Amino acid sequence: MTSSQEKPPPNALSPRLISLQQPEKLSKVLEEDKDDCLACRLTGAAAFIGLGGYIYYSGKTQIAARSKEIARKSGSLGSVRARMMGSGLLSLSFVGMGLYRLVN
Repeated sequence: MTSSQEKPPPNALSPRLISLQQPEKLSKVLEEDKDDCLACRLTGAAAFIGLGGYIYYSGKTQIAARSKEIARKSGSLGSVRARMMGSGLLSLSFVGMGLYRLVN
């Protein structure tokens, strides 16, 4: 290197290492990340709603196909109803998360 091309001092352009090691304040990050693009919202909402629909359909068909076996093993139809309710509540929660994702 020639003397006409002098390098700037190392700390003149680069931030101090200690400032890079400090995480950003959470409130600042949340303020900057409030808005989401429409495509992100639609994709997230479609994924959650689709998963909820799949859980409902799959749970209903599987439990209906095996209801006699489930009732025989447990000794009552109550466990079949409980499984149907569990599958329904799980699917409803995913659909709810999808709608929440779409709105917020």
